[in-house]
Amino acid sequence: MPPQILRGLPVHYGWVIVATGTLVIFACLGFGRFALGMLLPSMGADLGLDYAEMGFISTANFVGYLAVVVVCGLLTERIGARRLIVAGLALVAGSMIVVSQAVGFWSVLALYVLTGCGSAAANVPIMGLVSHWFRRSLRGRAAGFIVIGSGPAIIVSGLLVPAVNQQLGAAGWRVSWLVLGIAALLVAGLALALLRNDPAELGLEPLGSDPPPRPSAAPAPQHPRAVIAHLGAVYFLFGYTYVIYATFIVTTLVEERGFSEALAGQFWMWVGAFSLLSGPVFGSLSDRLGRKAALMMVFALQGAAYVLIAAELPGAFVYLSIFLFGSAAWSIPSIMAAAVGDYLGPARAAAAFGTVTLFFGIGQIAGPGIAGMLAEQSGSFSGSFWMAAGMAALALALSALLQRPH
Repeated sequence: MPPQILRGLPVHYGWVIVATGTLVIFACLGFGRFALGMLLPSMGADLGLDYAEMGFISTANFVGYLAVVVVCGLLTERIGARRLIVAGLALVAGSMIVVSQAVGFWSVLALYVLTGCGSAAANVPIMGLVSHWFRRSLRGRAAGFIVIGSGPAIIVSGLLVPAVNQQLGAAGWRVSWLVLGIAALLVAGLALALLRNDPAELGLEPLGSDPPPRPSAAPAPQHPRAVIAHLGAVYFLFGYTYVIYATFIVTTLVEERGFSEALAGQFWMWVGAFSLLSGPVFGSLSDRLGRKAALMMVFALQGAAYVLIAAELPGAFVYLSIFLFGSAAWSIPSIMAAAVGDYLGPARAAAAFGTVTLFFGIGQIAGPGIAGMLAEQSGSFSGSFWMAAGMAALALALSALLQRPH
């Protein structure tokens, strides 16, 4: 698309970047990761997978994610965010299409590693673009709108997978993987057409402002490594906890609570629906109240959601758990993307976000594998959700210790 057309849009092109970023997250995380929760019950039954193997498949995705996260900063510098995002989406799409032909645990495991690689290659640089296109006063809001892409994808998978399984039976999960992979490929084409690495490419300035710090409340300077380690520890705990819920809530409802797959799919859709405002609401709150306060609120809500499922309370509390988890579901990544820009500046934002995402990725690897093994030993996911609740409480405490950016 010619630059003169892009510059002539009625809104700042930063919002086009945000809208395209929402679609990127829709495909690379919404389909590439979160659809797995809906696909696991039918895929597990058809391939004869046990709880531990289901957990390791989820972990495989995060192994691939982690492997690419460590080089995302370097790759972004070498080839640019736009090209890296498109390549990542193409890998997500191709690997999901091939998963539709998988014949057993090991083939799914290997292919889902590649899906994770592509997810990281698309997710990390798209979040890094926020600090280039938006200044501090709007970073949280912009990042919040990008991360809501996972919500519609969850709704789509909650509708699609049970409907396809009802029509096609045991082979339905294969068609679902194929359809989701093709959709991700279409998003890759849109990203190639619309994304730009920097507002200077279009003769524009970043949107928003950088409020001057109040002298009376100016914090002591913080070493960048200490800031990254602190943010990384918080992000690790988010990755460890949320992925247990996202991976196993549908399986828990179907196999432990006696829900039909269609009804469990409706619950999963409600997670997606409630999550649509999580990023913008908490991202905007973090712009107003600070990143620390917003992080603490989110971990309090998610910890309560884990407790309500862990305690095996009756049906009404399941709805409450779904509401609490969904209402804050994708807010942490948006707050974290804004926070690294605040603490380390736009020039270092992509590399810093990649580094803290490394911690996040380790948490995602550890969470589902340990939760699956605990469930296999005990015969229930209750203990796994109690573990997630305890980790969320620790994350809240660590968030409370964050200082204001210098």
